[in-house]
Parts: sequence; C-alpha cells; structure tokens
Amino acid sequence: MPAPHIVLIHGAWQGSWAFAAWQPLLEAAGWQVHAVDLPGNDRSPERAADAHLRGYTRHVRELLARLDAPAVVVGHSGGGMTASQVAEAAPGRVRALVYLAGMMLPDGASYGDVIAQCRAADPGFAYDGVDPHLQWDAARGASRVPAEAALALFLHDCEPAAARRAAARLCAQPETGRSMRNRLSAGRFGSVPRVYVECLRDRSVLLPLQRRMQALAPGARRISLDCGHVPQLACPQALTAALLPVLDDLPLAPLPRHAAAP
Repeated sequence: MPAPHIVLIHGAWQGSWAFAAWQPLLEAAGWQVHAVDLPGNDRSPERAADAHLRGYTRHVRELLARLDAPAVVVGHSGGGMTASQVAEAAPGRVRALVYLAGMMLPDGASYGDVIAQCRAADPGFAYDGVDPHLQWDAARGASRVPAEAALALFLHDCEPAAARRAAARLCAQPETGRSMRNRLSAGRFGSVPRVYVECLRDRSVLLPLQRRMQALAPGARRISLDCGHVPQLACPQALTAALLPVLDDLPLAPLPRHAAAP
C-alpha cells in the first residue's frame, strides 16, 4: 500500500520551514510529507496579491490534486483556517483535518469574535496576544513579529538555539492573510474527521481560546500536550506519538502500519 500523504500548512509570519523539526519523524513513521509555502509568505513575497483565504485555499487544493490519494491536512495556528476552507472546497481530497493550536472556527466567525466571546464570558480574561508587539509597514498592509516577542510568546519552551533560529526566520505577513472568515457547511467541511491538538502552555492562542473554538466547532478528537504554541518544534516526538495513533483510530480507510515514534 502506498505511504499516506500529510499536508502541513503553516501559520502567520512563517513558511514551510516551520515544520522542519517534525517532518523527519513523520517520514520515519511512513508518511509522505508535503509542507506548503502559502502565497505571499516567506519564499513567495511577490505573491502578496494571493495572500488571502481564497488564494491560500487554491494553493493547497492544487497540491492535493497532484497527489495520488487524499491527504491528512494539518493547520498550525492561523493555518487552521486554510485547512478548514480546503476541506469545504474539496472534502473528497482530505482524509482528516488536524489543528495544532489552530484556528478551528465555525462558519462566518473570526478569531476576533472568539476573543470577544471569551472576554464576555469572563470579564477578567486578559488577552492581548502578539498584536501589541507587531511592527507594521508604512501602509499597515503587512506586519512582522520582532524576535523578542516571538521568543516570549511563540517559542518560549523550545530549545533555545532552535527558538532563536525560528524567530529569525519569521517573515512579513500580509494583513489580508490574517483577517479572514471561513465559509463552511455541515455537508462538506462537517463530513471530514477532525483532531484538535491543544497546547496547554500556549501564550499566543491561550487555552481558553482553544477550548472556545472547540466548543464553537464541536466534533473534533482532542489531544492535549503540555507545551507552548509550536509543538512541532517544542516537542515533535510527543506530538508524533500522540497524533499518529489517533489518526489510525479515525473512521478512515486503513493506514499503513507506522513505525514507533523516536
């Protein structure tokens, strides 16, 4: 049986490099790994005009169409919105959706809506996220995350040298690629099995926000990891060991037997 496909979608200010520490573990476990670079990000800044949910979705769909079988699609952080929209657009090409501290939002909702709901439910809920630290271009059309903010909010539990390398790689992010709302239906997006990997020590997408998203878009299998916002760098072995058995257990076509996580 051919090795199964897994497509990895990065979040804001990142690129395919965000999965470099995890990719070898997935490959050792028998997966064909496809880490994408979304248009307008990192390796393709000249494609800023395509840096929006429609452009991101088209980019990933084109990759899925080239594969010889449907794939598991993973969205990290803001990449979760693209993963959801891809499942809506091409549910037959998506075996399952996996959200790594990802934005798993219901139809028509924005991440700001989720923040507002958490504040309304708990007036003491304090959340600013990374926004106060962002550096903007002159037109306020794209932002960057300073390295010190990334180290404090995204990468605080990663190995220090690896964290510094990742912080230095963060790129400009077109605002059109952050201000997005999914358009989803029960018959298409809702037909695809989902897994939510929540990160208990996340300082960027706080746990109450992750739990609120799971409540707003119910039906995902939950995995809890004791880590910050970037499990694929902070604890890739633990992520692999926790996720692959869950994928095996989902109501999918049988997967090839995978190797034990290192």
